[in-house]
Amino acid sequence: MHEGRPWTGDVRELGGLQPYELTLDKFLAHAAKWHPRGQVVTGGGLGGPVVRAEYPALRERANCLSGALASLGLAKGNRIAVLAWNSQGHMELWYAAFGMGVSCHTLNPRLGVAQLADMIRQADDRLLAISPDQGAVAEELVRACPGIAQVLVLDEPGADFPPPDCGAVPVWTQRRLLAERGTPFAWGGFSEREEAGLCFTSGTTGAPKGVPYSHRCNYLVTLSLLQSDVMGINARDTILAAVPMFHANGWGLPFAAPAAGARLVFSGRHNDGASLAALIRGEGVTLAVGVPTVWLGLIEHLEATGETLPSLRRVLLGGSGVPQALIDRIESRLGVRVQTSWGMTELSPLGTVTPPADAGRASIAGRPPVGVDLRLVDADGQELAKQRGVEGHLQVRGASTVHCYFGQETPATDGQGWFDTGDLATIDAEGNLAITGRAKDLIKSGGEWINPGEIEAIVGNLPGISLVAVIGRAHAKWTERPVLVIEGEGASDEAIRAALDGAVPRWWMPDAIERVEQMPLAMTGKIDKQALRRRFGTDPATGA
Repeated sequence: MHEGRPWTGDVRELGGLQPYELTLDKFLAHAAKWHPRGQVVTGGGLGGPVVRAEYPALRERANCLSGALASLGLAKGNRIAVLAWNSQGHMELWYAAFGMGVSCHTLNPRLGVAQLADMIRQADDRLLAISPDQGAVAEELVRACPGIAQVLVLDEPGADFPPPDCGAVPVWTQRRLLAERGTPFAWGGFSEREEAGLCFTSGTTGAPKGVPYSHRCNYLVTLSLLQSDVMGINARDTILAAVPMFHANGWGLPFAAPAAGARLVFSGRHNDGASLAALIRGEGVTLAVGVPTVWLGLIEHLEATGETLPSLRRVLLGGSGVPQALIDRIESRLGVRVQTSWGMTELSPLGTVTPPADAGRASIAGRPPVGVDLRLVDADGQELAKQRGVEGHLQVRGASTVHCYFGQETPATDGQGWFDTGDLATIDAEGNLAITGRAKDLIKSGGEWINPGEIEAIVGNLPGISLVAVIGRAHAKWTERPVLVIEGEGASDEAIRAALDGAVPRWWMPDAIERVEQMPLAMTGKIDKQALRRRFGTDPATGA
């Protein structure tokens, strides 16, 4: 069968090659045919049930779910909203939608109803799929979003919640929908450039903006992830996806695992240290992927219990900059190699990854794979003549980089296709990227700039410091002054100031050191500096 636009039969049109659209359903079809013993596993929390399905069964269920969705009136070009934690049921829905040309608009359950409703209305979503614990939110969203015609409650192990009451809008459970309406469906038959997904940015720098993902871009990202110097996944791996599927497509793991035939393990909404330890040990996880805060909880549990995780070989970190002390702690306590990475929703999300051979270095975020290009520019957007060993504003372009945000016609890139990431960065002689801060986080004090990232890197390496952030506090004389916010009680104020003394200019020294019991996190798992500014950014002398 020839997919995409009608083929004329002229082999010269394709350079003598077969027409083969790079659509995402092919990953699951490949896994079902060539890795039939590969599995998707979902944990139900500590002591809860563990559900598993081999790829052939998962492919069959997803395909029949496509038929069920079609019976509800969904068709190519429609969008569905998914408000759910990681699970087999969630992955089945993804592939059911992908196979029929329906786009999955992923939503973060940690957002408020008003923000979720605004995104759903913008996307014109036709169906709302939820985890069982999101019933109350679903009831509010249906009232606020008249375009939602159906509600689907996904399967999750051990989830015992009452179904939502959505009035005249029908509510289906995944199990009932498959039993009553599931039927085989012909996957594919459309262009690889069709939209496969929609993900909104976290909104930490303003209103969230939607990033549409095509089948083609996600397919190409997947091929990059499988490279040996990126994630290097193979069929012998068991991968714990602790990164949520609503964070830029779960960093591509629901595509990369079946593409390689690897076993994929979901922890659902149970990301506490005890649940993760039990799941890693019970399933023999070899690679674990997530933001640093997840692994902090796991380490604290292991240190309290003395447990070990002998199968685990690698941990891949993303999100905020990671102090070297935390990487050393993870590597020594878990006996693993830590790969650092950098990416964005706008990059689908792969930017750079530290190769396994260079793992354990917090100072770098790795190198870009083929298909991703980087450059450094000055504050006016002019390319720096020297690209190595200097700090500049980071720009990126490539096949999986955003061109226009959802619903906007004005490009998000310049005339050459470069996207301004908003990050400050350096690139070393070997091509390793290091994120040194966010341009928006720079603090202008007395007309001079202070880079919070440099202070954070020093303080984050002190013993007993879990998380650290530097923000600007309004100041009547100097406009802004730095304030240091810390989670962790290990280092005294005197020790912190001593560590900074001589390492940064004296006028960079924070005016205050604030301690919090728990650092506020944005929906991506990064430190929410907006929340910190609201709490600590007011001038104590003037209240402004």
